[in-house]
Amino acid sequence: MNESGPGSEHQDVNRTRLLAALAGAIVAVLALPALAFAGPPIPTQLSNADLTLLNGVRTAGLWEMPAGQMAAERGAHPVVRQIGATIAQQHVKLDQDVVDAANQLGVTLPTAPTAQQAGWLDEMRGASSNQEFDQIFVTRLRAAHGKIFPIIAAVRSGTRNEVVRKVAQEANTVVEGHLSMLESTDLVRFGELPPVALPEADIAGGGSLVQAAQGRAEAGSGFSPAVVWIVLIAAVVIGAANSYRVFRPRAAR
Repeated sequence: MNESGPGSEHQDVNRTRLLAALAGAIVAVLALPALAFAGPPIPTQLSNADLTLLNGVRTAGLWEMPAGQMAAERGAHPVVRQIGATIAQQHVKLDQDVVDAANQLGVTLPTAPTAQQAGWLDEMRGASSNQEFDQIFVTRLRAAHGKIFPIIAAVRSGTRNEVVRKVAQEANTVVEGHLSMLESTDLVRFGELPPVALPEADIAGGGSLVQAAQGRAEAGSGFSPAVVWIVLIAAVVIGAANSYRVFRPRAAR
């Protein structure tokens, strides 16, 4: 005849609790793959590609604003004068936005165009005729926009910083519009444009634009899925061992 009593009921309660704990640990292990593939948190630091974009947009504005103003005043064709005025006006806003973004992020931006960009401005000023000016204006701006366009796209797709992403999105819209406007003049010599510069070209600081733009997405915060696996599996093993010690048949006294 089987006997039951307070001791037996207490043992049943312990058995239930231990089995529940063991089941919970097993469920956690089975659910781990979803956790392991969760995206890393957004880091606060900027990548090399982020800084390249901010500096590039800033220097573009510093030379394209005066270039556009020159075109609005000196352009031989009405279309060139209108495009120059529009480009200058749009760069005023874009320049202010990138300055505001840099102030928010604590980034120091250039205060003057690059030596090459300054040379383009000198070339426009030295044009022997308004017709020659139109050709220089369209040629230089079209080449410059084509160069920065893939940089903007790379950062827009890969940056982990919300402020930089907004700048890249705005710059993408502005630059794409400028490309269309410049090409509408029929002065673009497509055969003389530099080769397509995909974002694999090295940038300052090492690495390619694609690697720098995507590097933030691949950088973790110290979280290691493997460590979690080990901890949870260890918990299952320990729970199973404890359960065996509690419920194994006891030798008759």
